[in-house]
Amino acid sequence: MVQVFRSGAFLQQCWSVHPLCIAVKRMADDRTLILSCSSCRSVHRLRLASVVVRAAAVPDQSEDSGAPVDLHKGQSQLSGCLDAHPSALSLRAMDVIEDVALIRCAECRRHYALRVASFETRQR
Repeated sequence: MVQVFRSGAFLQQCWSVHPLCIAVKRMADDRTLILSCSSCRSVHRLRLASVVVRAAAVPDQSEDSGAPVDLHKGQSQLSGCLDAHPSALSLRAMDVIEDVALIRCAECRRHYALRVASFETRQR
């Protein structure tokens, strides 16, 4: 039977112990970002409440300077990065007290500040 933990503390501990083993896998249809850890073999699910897209350090002239966008636009940009270059996405920061996480795309240098509605960790 699969154990399910409904706390962000499990992801935070996993990330603090082996940050290079956590990979951003996919975006589920129900606004859930799936991450997996190759070290502890856990699957972390982050149900998103909001997404703020911050542009690259040297933005294109077409990009705005990190203004908040609605959930659907931010989620579609994150999904676009995930489809185009999935190995470039990584978890860079998180705070379970504030229920936030930061995903960075190394390819396009965007930062995705996620407000998380709920965390869920499943051990395989």
